[in-house]
Amino acid sequence: MKLVLYIVFFLVYSITSSCVKNNPDPSWIYINPWVLQENQTNLEGELTHNITDAYLLIDDKLIGYFELPIKLPLLLDGAKKIAIYPAIHNNGIASTKRTYPFLQPYVLSTTLIKNQTLTINPTTKYYTQTKFWIENFEDAGLKLATDPYFSPLLTTGSNPSILKYGQKYGRIHLTTNNSKWMGETDKITLPQFGSEVFLEIDYMNTNTILTGVKCFGANSFQTNPNIQLNAQSDATKKWKKIYIDLKEIISYSTNYNQFEQFIEAELDAGKDSSDIYIDNIKLVYF
Repeated sequence: MKLVLYIVFFLVYSITSSCVKNNPDPSWIYINPWVLQENQTNLEGELTHNITDAYLLIDDKLIGYFELPIKLPLLLDGAKKIAIYPAIHNNGIASTKRTYPFLQPYVLSTTLIKNQTLTINPTTKYYTQTKFWIENFEDAGLKLATDPYFSPLLTTGSNPSILKYGQKYGRIHLTTNNSKWMGETDKITLPQFGSEVFLEIDYMNTNTILTGVKCFGANSFQTNPNIQLNAQSDATKKWKKIYIDLKEIISYSTNYNQFEQFIEAELDAGKDSSDIYIDNIKLVYF
């Protein structure tokens, strides 16, 4: 990973240096981090996000993917159309960037001027047609149900030192006596045949978490383990957000028509106890 980061840095530095050296009068753009705004037509829940990158086009020509914030020299000037698409780390992998299909691009018509910097503050919203299944732990009951074969370890909390979003969060406390837990969403009919489906989840964990999908057909059942979220240390634990791509699992499960997202945890080896905090669990699809 360090080698990859070094290569990326070297390439960006080389391109920038060459651009400025060979063209002493570039125009510049400075792109600030994304702001996610409310779409009044959606029931989208808490507006948490981890939109780390931008997919940049100028006059419909690809410039590239860039981690924000960033200042870029451009060999362009004059009237331009700039389109910036929200991009994420797919499945939490920094090297796998992709545009997030449910979020609108930020588009502006502007004028680039040599030796001047245009500052852009990109905003985005979920598309109006986006659909959600949400567990944000704000309601009286829990939508995320504990699997009947496991102990009901999921509770809600509001400790100010833990709380980040809304009024409550979900907590799973694992011990040697209660060392396993699995939670499941409702059974949902999700779009297949290559349609986009994602799981969003905010989490802070001192224990490994496994996510996956259960598929249900008329007379059959299948469990698909998917993305693992590694444990954080007690000293450095913090809330994170991940976007988990479910398209491949859902689309290739052609013998099934209903799906449950599950979250599973088993006490990590060598530990007497650990805590998992989760919030704003969203299945997102069109």
